[in-house]
Amino acid sequence: MTLTAAEAAPVPARPEPPLAGTYRRLTGAHPALRVRLAPPPSGDGWARAGDLAADPEAVRAAIAFDAEAGERDHGTALRPDVAAGFCFHRWVWPVALAVTLPWFLERRVPRLPVGRVAFHRARGELTVEPVELVGLPGDPLATQGLLRTVPDEAALRAELLDAVHEHVAPMVAAFRPWVRRGPRTLWGTATDDVVEGLWFLAGRLGEEERAVAELTALLPGGGPAPFVGGAAFRPGDGMRTRTRSTCCLFYTVSPNELCFTCPRQQER
Repeated sequence: MTLTAAEAAPVPARPEPPLAGTYRRLTGAHPALRVRLAPPPSGDGWARAGDLAADPEAVRAAIAFDAEAGERDHGTALRPDVAAGFCFHRWVWPVALAVTLPWFLERRVPRLPVGRVAFHRARGELTVEPVELVGLPGDPLATQGLLRTVPDEAALRAELLDAVHEHVAPMVAAFRPWVRRGPRTLWGTATDDVVEGLWFLAGRLGEEERAVAELTALLPGGGPAPFVGGAAFRPGDGMRTRTRSTCCLFYTVSPNELCFTCPRQQER
């Protein structure tokens, strides 16, 4: 059978969705975390942010994952508030990175409200379905109606912080009764996760210096509220460091292994 010219022609490749390249680079640099563009699944080990924000039983189940992992990994039961704090941090860190890395690499900020995110903790797989992308003038996605533009870098930084706030604020409310800390402590954790997630990934991508400069401009210190503190990088023992706004309480399970950015280091 002879094919017509139209039948023999190669099928054009479907264009890659926005952000897919950035999330692929994330996984290449940090294989323990995969971010996939998809509606939030449910069941079979998936935790949906919308469920956590609305249902205390969903929060209880998510914290139980960290309590079980903590006892398995450290051979001792975690305090309930410590397990809750670990769970909050381990949720916010990857979600913040799903927002900050596109900003860092593409100058695009995805809006990820709680109804558009799910996390499979056991597989390290995060699904996100942005409701909007925000970028700068001249971004080619704007001409396709796929992106809203803001005037300049300062406005884009404000959009990034607002996008993080939009997702994290309901999670602060959901986790606060379990963590038994005030909102300032939880927002301090979120601030640290914004800074340290991108700092970590950018280091693996060979762009630590630029990330430090970008994060310092994003969070120069003292807010904006409800974010607590700032990037606050400084030299330390031959390497760059900072002091976290809050303690993650890891010392409660391993007293001799303080994180090198832990505020308790200052007490020594």
